[in-house]
Amino acid sequence: MSLDPSDRDSEHVDVLIVGAGISGIGMARYLNTEHPGKTYAILEARDNSGGTWDLFRYPGIRSDSDLHTFGYAFKPWENDKAIADGGDILAYLRETVAENHIGPRIRFRHKVRGAAWSSAEARWLVDVENTETSEHSTISAGWLYCAGGYYRYDEGFTPEFPGRDRFDGPIVHPQHWPEDLDYSGKKVVIIGSGATAVTLVPAMATRAAHVTMLQRSPTYVLPVPAKDTIANTLRAVIGKKPAYAIARRKNILKQRTLYRFCQRYPDAARRLIRFVTARQLPDSYPVDEHFKPTYNPWDQRMCAVPDSDMFVALRNGSASVVTDRIATFTENGITCESGRHIEADVIVTATGLNLLAFGGLRLTVDGEPVNYSDTTVFRGMMLSGVPNFGFAFGYTNSSWTLKVDLVSEHFCRLLAYMDSHHHKICRAEVRDEAMPTRPMLDFGAGYIQRATRQFPRQGAEGPWRMTMDYRADVKVLREGPVVDDELHFAAATDRVLTPC
Repeated sequence: MSLDPSDRDSEHVDVLIVGAGISGIGMARYLNTEHPGKTYAILEARDNSGGTWDLFRYPGIRSDSDLHTFGYAFKPWENDKAIADGGDILAYLRETVAENHIGPRIRFRHKVRGAAWSSAEARWLVDVENTETSEHSTISAGWLYCAGGYYRYDEGFTPEFPGRDRFDGPIVHPQHWPEDLDYSGKKVVIIGSGATAVTLVPAMATRAAHVTMLQRSPTYVLPVPAKDTIANTLRAVIGKKPAYAIARRKNILKQRTLYRFCQRYPDAARRLIRFVTARQLPDSYPVDEHFKPTYNPWDQRMCAVPDSDMFVALRNGSASVVTDRIATFTENGITCESGRHIEADVIVTATGLNLLAFGGLRLTVDGEPVNYSDTTVFRGMMLSGVPNFGFAFGYTNSSWTLKVDLVSEHFCRLLAYMDSHHHKICRAEVRDEAMPTRPMLDFGAGYIQRATRQFPRQGAEGPWRMTMDYRADVKVLREGPVVDDELHFAAATDRVLTPC
């Protein structure tokens, strides 16, 4: 479809949110509260709200962060389990939608294909496909806000495995879990060592004959309590809202302390994690073979196992870990490079995600295509040279939603500033063209490294740095000024954007 930003017949909203997952729902609530007079709509390509928590249906799906920090700042988490099951998280998100009257603003089966910005009109014209009918329509928006996360919803990552076609049983990726998969009494091999794999192992081990986690290399795995005793006690004593606020601050501090300790004292952190891990495993277990990564703690995200459930499965013999490389699939299992053969009736490829920058959204600015890798992130929520475009991207070293809350707050403050000064256009521009940059996703995980070139860059300091520090972001996004020397504002009729 050809987009013409001078088309005045399109439906217009002040803010168009792409994605009805945890980020989009959060932004909608802040808009309702801080800007009740503004119009907005949420476009969701799938049939339901909830994003990740509606998409993934594999056994045992749960958070790997506590819900006192993964939940919204404005809505207390009332479930006794802090490390929560996927169904409980989805219910929490849909409660948020209902309580804040967001449902009527969501348009399901509407996928954004592209958007064209016009500085003369001070608006986006957005190409929207109805995935049910394949019909296209256009929506005009003052701001476009991308809240769709960072991975492909239609396709998980699975490497090419030699001999895959020889295997007689089902091969399943967790992102596309079949409802009718019966693994009761069967031998299951789970390929992978990340958060999904360590979740699947104990969940499937309760019904399978045996579960083997086949990993190429180890990951840091830490036992954590499924319930937060302090939070639950406080809720009973002082009420849900004050208890939630205290538990949230406590757990933010705990996350920050652990991350900083691991970054500053990696050798000590390694020893401590190994000590904790060894205590969870049987005597004479080969801890270093299966639970000693080659990288430092928090160079990649660590895996949390609530109430040691994975270690329990290893101790009782219902599950095991093999650290080896795959040589080939066979008719009845997998042969490793060491020569070992692992029998399997079902193989699960928990091998990661495929990333997709901004949902594959194609942008143009005044007729010029936007190449995301040529842009630099501003305050972790805008792109250099792209006016009136915001996005949500949470923390990779802490709970995602902590950052989403702060970005939503700051975005609403930015809208208020623009309204009070009669601005229609906001654009971030890098003054120092020689400023050194590095990938926006500066993280060691394989699924991140495969896709860094399709994402924007970040600078080394100031507003161009993609901060992963909650306390620093509070100072900038919640307490700091909206204006900046490298943030420019204009009215629709202005030809030159001037700093303010």
